[in-house]
Amino acid sequence: MRAILLAAGMGTRLRPLTNDTPKSLVKVAGEPMAERQIRFLREKGISEIIVVTGYLHEKFDYLKDKYGVKLIHNDKYDLYNNVYTMYLVREYLQDSYVNDADVFMTTNFFRNDMETSTFFGGMKYDFKSEWILKHDENNKVHEVVVADGSDYINSGITYWTKQDGLILQEKLEEAITNGDFKDLYWDNIVQANLDKLNVKIQKIGTEDWFEIDSVVDLERANEYLKIKN
Repeated sequence: MRAILLAAGMGTRLRPLTNDTPKSLVKVAGEPMAERQIRFLREKGISEIIVVTGYLHEKFDYLKDKYGVKLIHNDKYDLYNNVYTMYLVREYLQDSYVNDADVFMTTNFFRNDMETSTFFGGMKYDFKSEWILKHDENNKVHEVVVADGSDYINSGITYWTKQDGLILQEKLEEAITNGDFKDLYWDNIVQANLDKLNVKIQKIGTEDWFEIDSVVDLERANEYLKIKN
């Protein structure tokens, strides 16, 4: 089992904090978001960790010595969405977590006994344009839609089995080979191929994670942790 952390983005909505710091290395409660994920993964015995960098990639170099992670640089981070980032690490997709590195996890909900491809998702309220996980009574995800509302949404933490990882690798290769991928996200590849995959939702708590897209989000996460602790 391994993990891929997607950390290539520029984090423009979090400026000025991201003027000289990659978004996923912005600190919440004194700890960089990506580093917290790495620490949590290692706590569960998952030590093969690949971090895909882009913007200010040199800022991630210290993670190699501190945690032994593998760094892969996406030099086209400012040209394409994260579908190209995933294409660069497509061969690592089997039996692997794929995480948005800018997700701040308040609790360690990683597992090292995964048997089924999984979206880790929780209930959020009154959101705008989130990836909603439509699932049946057996927690099998049959549709992912982007919409407003209150529902179970993707936390940005997913796991893919060997079988599903191979399918997604093939679909990533097809997307890039076809050339029409500039506006595609990695999530769109998954969304378009759910009928070929066996994916379930692992339900987590509403406040088990925070998506940090703005200074307001950052303040909200810090305030929650002060109350929790």
